[in-house]
Amino acid sequence: MIKISYVIHGEEYLDHLEEYDVIIKAPGISFAGMDIEEYAHKITSQLELLLEFFDIFTIGVTGTKGKSTTSTLINKILQEQGKKSILLGNIGVPVFDSIEELTKDTIIVLEMSSHQLEYMKSSPNIAILLNIFPDHLDYYNSYEDYAKAKCNIYKHQKETDYFLYNSDNEMIQKVLKPTKGKLYPVSFTEREESKIYIKDNTVFIEDKSVYDAQEPRKLVGDYILNNMMFILGVSEILGLDLKKTVHTMREFEPLRHRLQLVGNYNGVSYYDNSIATIPKATIEAVKALGNVDTLIIGGMDRGIDYAELIEFINQSEVNHIICMPKTGHDIASQIEKKTYLVNTMEEVVVTAKQVTQKGKSCLLSPAAASYGFFKNFEEKGDIYQELVKTIS
Repeated sequence: MIKISYVIHGEEYLDHLEEYDVIIKAPGISFAGMDIEEYAHKITSQLELLLEFFDIFTIGVTGTKGKSTTSTLINKILQEQGKKSILLGNIGVPVFDSIEELTKDTIIVLEMSSHQLEYMKSSPNIAILLNIFPDHLDYYNSYEDYAKAKCNIYKHQKETDYFLYNSDNEMIQKVLKPTKGKLYPVSFTEREESKIYIKDNTVFIEDKSVYDAQEPRKLVGDYILNNMMFILGVSEILGLDLKKTVHTMREFEPLRHRLQLVGNYNGVSYYDNSIATIPKATIEAVKALGNVDTLIIGGMDRGIDYAELIEFINQSEVNHIICMPKTGHDIASQIEKKTYLVNTMEEVVVTAKQVTQKGKSCLLSPAAASYGFFKNFEEKGDIYQELVKTIS
């Protein structure tokens, strides 16, 4: 008889893991700071059990940033083109909660985090690796270990599977290993090896023109355009109607807390990008909006290097930097713009309304995690939004 442990809280079970043949890790649980290596071969998850034992087509999406928007948009495109699809995984819907809805013709779109992928020994039919930037360094021993966890999304693919990856990303190039899946490198340049690329503001898939990159859309920024290139690739692989795919992309609204417009108050546009927990995400958000006068940063210190963000801010046209603890306070002295050290979100919003120039934008984009100060980025964004709407 196989003895199974369903791990709800890693620490409580650590002393007894040797008793079990299979360890099923619950969604959202990590073994941070624990010596778990000798049990790694036993560890599985709902997600892995789905990939291993269900004969259902799966599309997996991972990356440091862009997972939720990309996976949600792929799912919406599939549904609008008459496919039976369901969105599961790190997006907030545990796999086993929807198991009764699955049939043989279901396409499952999976948002996959590094914690879900860390011990994974199975891979989806279409694997998407959007990007890798320094993150979760309070959990992984190194940036490279974090990147290697992400790479499990494609390592166990078959010859009939597909792997789409960002060939411009430095860390992906560093850790990339051979795979049996069909390779679809995605690039902002017309590299020789690129199957999906941009030339003269047009997206091409294997030299076939598929999308005008200058076409108006509700999701803004080059990083969003990059994600759309992956989505177009999936549409091509699955033989979907590309015109319908483009229409869905054009009309898709930002998800909550992802460069979301809260509203315009007294001539100032307030944006919530609390999902931005790393410097790169904040930099790209400022670039995407283009008229940011006030930037709100700061959160939990996870050992991330802020040199790139500091340099970007100092060279940008952003005039006011509102700094929250802890990281915002830590780097304030290195910022050459007008800085405001605050401790609460109420102080943030009051200050923003006092200093932000009319006709410009105020952007919450922390470049740090919210833990320790808020429950999560959702709570941080929700409080910000509520205060923006109520404080005059």
